[in-house]
Amino acid sequence: MAKHLFTSESVSEGHPDKIADQISDAVLDAILEQDPKARVACETYVKTGMVMVGGEV
Repeated sequence: MAKHLFTSESVSEGHPDKIADQISDAVLDAILEQDPKARVACETYVKTGMVMVGGEV
């Protein structure tokens, strides 16, 4: 029988990862609204005083 290891990460409200996820989700939703067949790779980087969004559409 194979053993599987499951891990997860939890971050609190207001954590930069949660903000980055919300931005990426909003970009994805906006693109898919215009073109439901679009292929999207969106990465969002957040640090104090700066947000950078990059990827491919």
